[in-house]
Amino acid sequence: MFSGLLTVRPACPCCDLDLSAEDAGDGPAVFLIFLLGAIAIGIAAWLEIVFAPPVWVHLAVLTPLIVGGAIGLLRPMKAGMIALQYRHNLLNRPQA
Repeated sequence: MFSGLLTVRPACPCCDLDLSAEDAGDGPAVFLIFLLGAIAIGIAAWLEIVFAPPVWVHLAVLTPLIVGGAIGLLRPMKAGMIALQYRHNLLNRPQA
């Protein structure tokens, strides 16, 4: 389905589904930012309340979590958005 990290192929290599009209937009990225932000704030608050570490510990713990989570989850989120567009027949509608 993807030819690069986030580049969608023009057609599915397995079933030849035309994906040239897909438009996931920023929806998956925005949802992921909100999700990872909530998780990071929760972990940061817990770390601060329980251990009260210096700021560098927060950065050392949360930076890999946020960056790794964004890179690891953005592709499945985008694939899910494309699947929803296909499921609700939004890929083949004429543009208004």
